[in-house]
Amino acid sequence: MMGVHGFKLHLFFGVLVAVIIAVAFGNSSPQLIRDRIRETDNPFMQSLLDMLENPVETARFFVSQVTLFSLIVWPLIIYCSIRIMRVMFEPLHVERKAGDMGYIMDDGRSKMEIANEMMRRRRPGNLPPVYPNGWFSVGRSMDLKKGDIWYKSMLGLELAVYRGEDGEARILHAYCPHMGANIAVGGRVKGNCLECPFHGWSFEGKTGEVQSIPYASKIPSNAKTKHYKCLELNGIIHLWYHAEGEEPSWYPPDVKDIQAGKMKYHGKTDHVVNAHIEEIPENGADLNHLTHLHEPILFTGRDLRHTTGGLGQYMSHLWEGEWHQDKDISHIGVLNLKTKIAVLGVTLPAIEINAKAEQVGPGLVYLHIFLPIFGEALLIQTVTPLEPLLQEVQHTVFAVPGMPRILAKFALWAESVQFERDLMVWNHKTYEAKPMLTKEDHLVGKHRRWYSQFYSENSPRFQFKKKDGLDW
Repeated sequence: MMGVHGFKLHLFFGVLVAVIIAVAFGNSSPQLIRDRIRETDNPFMQSLLDMLENPVETARFFVSQVTLFSLIVWPLIIYCSIRIMRVMFEPLHVERKAGDMGYIMDDGRSKMEIANEMMRRRRPGNLPPVYPNGWFSVGRSMDLKKGDIWYKSMLGLELAVYRGEDGEARILHAYCPHMGANIAVGGRVKGNCLECPFHGWSFEGKTGEVQSIPYASKIPSNAKTKHYKCLELNGIIHLWYHAEGEEPSWYPPDVKDIQAGKMKYHGKTDHVVNAHIEEIPENGADLNHLTHLHEPILFTGRDLRHTTGGLGQYMSHLWEGEWHQDKDISHIGVLNLKTKIAVLGVTLPAIEINAKAEQVGPGLVYLHIFLPIFGEALLIQTVTPLEPLLQEVQHTVFAVPGMPRILAKFALWAESVQFERDLMVWNHKTYEAKPMLTKEDHLVGKHRRWYSQFYSENSPRFQFKKKDGLDW
């Protein structure tokens, strides 16, 4: 018979060879096929024919090769192969819940216990209004299927988000004006309306008007609930919020390549940050923190206690950047960024990445990452206030067709690592209304003046009360 390696090789290519035989000798008799194979004097084909003609002997040989070593090694090889395939070809999905990241877990308490204690102990500072005016993400389009309903609490609002049978997303006030039931909990999508689970009142999502009441002979003329302006764009469901109830004065950019499907989806990450919303986009103008917090090579991890040790002593990121307000569109701030890698202080000329981040309003960022040879990856960041000092931050990455998925996923993973370094600071810091700045920090003040345009007279504020604790 054949050796062990020959057997495994034949087993691997068996199906392929069977197909070849079927094609080559499809109209021949079995005996003629055997004769033709014998005539070829091909060892590989001869061995295969031996296997087919002596199935009992082949089975005995296979059993004789099953050892403890092979029982361990082959499953391990299969597992590793599956993992590699997933890394190469499946989108990256990372979800961090409140308390998962940015806290030190050294005293045996749970993540949530430490997170809640830090929220109680932290001095909030003299905060700006907690809910700025603008477009905010309610969630990703891909996650809301036809007939789905979300109950969402954000911006001090209680919302019922659903997708009608026509495929459009709609947003209503969550509580039924009839008797106060939450229509997002147990409600049903009927056509393009949302039906209350309590008495069956049916609301149209674009107007808030009641379309039917099962037991009523007539619908009252004032029977309606509050509805919210909803915009689905670039794979995100947006809600317009304004403290004075004004109509939108601007809209997020329409990325045509995403809408047309030319830029492909490659992954997403979700985080929860215990901080004021303005702290997060302010990072874009704080260029000096890049050369300290984000200098250690990203492979050193997220925990700031350890990033400067190990590999961080020998490899580092070098950053150059500048931030400015867009000269034509006042609600857009622009960060141009360049990063290189240095080993033992020597810059690697072949590794240079350029990026452009557009801060669109108070809660949207479009980060364009330009990679040599492969083109552009677009990373969309959304920041949504769930509570006054609790932000939901989502990142979604798209890339041009020529970019391998693993490269787009690496860009998203790298952003996630760097973001989680900031998260460790945000979760513990206080907001300084009058920071002690040097002249090199002037962009921080410039960014705060730019961001203030998103607050108005009635924007909700957060107050610290000694007796009652935190309130707003």
